[in-house]
Amino acid sequence: MTNQKHVVFDVVGTCVSFDAFYNCINRVIGEKLLAKNITARSFGFAWMTAAELEFTFLSISERYRPYKEIITALFYRSLYMCGVESPRTFATDAERDQCVQGYSELELRSGTSACFAKLRDAGFTVWCLTTGDTKRVRGYFERAGVDMPLENFISCDTQGLAKPALAAYRPALAKFADDDVKWFAAAHMWDVSAAVKVGFRGAYCTIYEQESCEEIFDTKMEVMADTLPDMAERIVAASV
Repeated sequence: MTNQKHVVFDVVGTCVSFDAFYNCINRVIGEKLLAKNITARSFGFAWMTAAELEFTFLSISERYRPYKEIITALFYRSLYMCGVESPRTFATDAERDQCVQGYSELELRSGTSACFAKLRDAGFTVWCLTTGDTKRVRGYFERAGVDMPLENFISCDTQGLAKPALAAYRPALAKFADDDVKWFAAAHMWDVSAAVKVGFRGAYCTIYEQESCEEIFDTKMEVMADTLPDMAERIVAASV
């Protein structure tokens, strides 16, 4: 029997764009932010990054909490850190909740469907490893009409771990035989470089970060590409 071929994808940021989140913030509080010389995109990035930091710190100190709880809690603090002196008079809880809901309305990147199709046509099984809950994350694919079976989702929520803790990647790796072809693909260099450290082959797409900053990571990527379909083609070529 020939060895099986697998690609495990990060979802949010890689297969899914943050544009809908930024656009939601802009609709809800964009004018008020601009009055403070803050764009919706810059606030959204700062807020999301602060939430990811606290999420990770809580996880590694064995106090794991779901990401949605954390991003909700960090809203007013993030406004303050961005220069809003009185954040609780600047925005309401209802506006906060509308902005948080925007994170659940993210949309797939345009190249995701073509990327998956190229890999499946070449005999790969596509998986997703996510920090979010599988129902919400699978919804991104369902709304876009992209087939992604529920049984091919692996969530860190079930382990109480956050990536890039190495233990978060090992259950995915353990699903495959030792002689299978096993890739991890992401648009976050911190993510894919950690997956390589536990035994995956690494594929990195610059579509989100643009700059890999690979000089601060100690892992050599086998595949680097600017688009998801191009990354798929390079994975296929490197797996022959």
